[in-house]
Amino acid sequence: MRILGLSAFYHDSSACLIEDGRIVAACQEERLTRIKHDSNFPARSLQYCLQQAGCGPQDIDHIVFYEKPFLKFERLLETYLAFAPRGFKSFCKAMPLWLNEKLFQKKLLADELQDLGFSKLQTQDILFSSHHLSHAASAFYPSPFTEALVLTMDGVGEWDTTTVYLGRGSELTKIKELHFPHSLGLLYSAFTYYCGFKVNSGEYKLMGLAPYGKPIFADIIRQHLIDVKADGSFRLNLKYFDYCTGLTMTNKAFDQLFGGVQRQSEQELKPVHMDLAASIQAVLEDVILKMTRALATEHKIENLCLAGGVALNCVANGKIHDEKIFKNIWVQPAAGDAGGALGAAQAVWYGHLKNIRHTPLSAAPKIPTASWTSADDQMQGAYLGPSFSNDEILKFLESKKIPYTFSADSVLSENVVQHLTSEKVIGWFQGRMEFGPRALGNRSIIADSRSRDMQKKLNLKIKFRESFRPFAPAVLAEDVADWFDYTEVSPYMLMVAQVRKDKLLPTQSDGLFGIDLLNQVRSEIPAITHVDNSARLQTVHQDTNPRFHDLINTFKKKTGVSVLINTSFNVRGEPIVCTPEDAYRCFMGTDMDVLVLGNYILLKENQPAGERVDYKDQFELD
Repeated sequence: MRILGLSAFYHDSSACLIEDGRIVAACQEERLTRIKHDSNFPARSLQYCLQQAGCGPQDIDHIVFYEKPFLKFERLLETYLAFAPRGFKSFCKAMPLWLNEKLFQKKLLADELQDLGFSKLQTQDILFSSHHLSHAASAFYPSPFTEALVLTMDGVGEWDTTTVYLGRGSELTKIKELHFPHSLGLLYSAFTYYCGFKVNSGEYKLMGLAPYGKPIFADIIRQHLIDVKADGSFRLNLKYFDYCTGLTMTNKAFDQLFGGVQRQSEQELKPVHMDLAASIQAVLEDVILKMTRALATEHKIENLCLAGGVALNCVANGKIHDEKIFKNIWVQPAAGDAGGALGAAQAVWYGHLKNIRHTPLSAAPKIPTASWTSADDQMQGAYLGPSFSNDEILKFLESKKIPYTFSADSVLSENVVQHLTSEKVIGWFQGRMEFGPRALGNRSIIADSRSRDMQKKLNLKIKFRESFRPFAPAVLAEDVADWFDYTEVSPYMLMVAQVRKDKLLPTQSDGLFGIDLLNQVRSEIPAITHVDNSARLQTVHQDTNPRFHDLINTFKKKTGVSVLINTSFNVRGEPIVCTPEDAYRCFMGTDMDVLVLGNYILLKENQPAGERVDYKDQFELD
């Protein structure tokens, strides 16, 4: 039986196809349209999923959408009525869109599907999951656990902003919920907006900025903006926010509370913005820790699954881990709305159709820490997107008359490591594209973690992004404890850990603050060591990505270091590359030195001058 899950019309549209419960394919529409966070109907992703499964529209048994539009419309109307006459301008702007399109989403979906060949489809054939159930299903069902608490946190779905589900076997039962307008995700997004970053895409920048500042505003936030109870439940003081009825996240009262320091996009970052970032990050962590402690105490369950946009805050995830509140934590790699397509499909398979769920760990639900590996979950390393064979890559190279050398499997890693140890920046394009916001070794830019200048070079000359932003380490899973204060697996780059103290170097931070801290050489692997000596870990596993694992292992044999820089293969504002053509265009538009497409190695100095492009302004800044 085949089930097609769809997410669309807000941000990060996607499609996912499962077959008898197994995830066959999943893809975000932005990767195929080249429009960052594309919210349109995921026509191309849907077609890719059918192609990957080797089937046509007539072979799909169920189609499910990731949320319920009527409930969302109900929330919109009730919110405007509750705050009337405030928000009339916003109401007038929103209503035509809802009345002309979103309110009739079921017909819109049916029309789009019929255009793609679903000719026998009737509107009543489309199923709808709730937004947070889709998130919870995406977190629990692919996880390695037979029993877990499932915490989902985001801006808002229909009404829910935070939910707790109990997952047992094939069943998911909601046991707690918090409703709009009280939202941890929207609170964090308010500070994202106030610090001059884009809502729904700049939150990770705020998280990366936080270690440069001090949480001097945390008490003001706790006193005026959020009332947090002992169990982590909370209410926001809506006096300071404008997201319910206005066209902005914050208002004049919020601005006055923090001294009128709102930053506009692309303006200079000042120490006060770093302090604001540090402060809201501290408050977010405090709320999440209270919530997870209370849940662990109440339910006595050892496993936690996370999803929703807030679950992408890997610093907060790392705090849960460090507190040892749960023995095991599993985070859905596509934790945002894109993952809703996957969760909706699985909610139908297990919840609606009542199929029995089996996991590799079914025989041992109460597993000790670190006894599960990336192969024990159902995400296949998150490598669920399109792939391109060497023959397809060669066809592209020959069509463009692009100079290359071919490197056999037996020597590919050795040849690439020679470039890495020469401090070359390498575009690494292999296998199936990742599902979710992180590049995990198949659509990656990689470099030597030992380089003292690589962090700055990558930010300014390759990614064209803000200089303060850190880079993540890809480390051999078996060596993670040699370099970091961490002993478990983190295959999806969603946990932050500290670099081991014996790998740190002495620094003099007296009198330095903000960006001045960036230039310090803090450890033996300075290119991935953030200013607070932390790193966002990806553990690389031989069973899910043997080629990337072999590359790092070869680098280790050469240097004694089993850590590489791994950042997504794109520039600021661009979706991660999908095709060889995408990769080559990005390669020729940046200061990358080497491009590895499958087994083909391309050197920048050998490329035709006419292929160079001015890439910096190709995409709208995120």
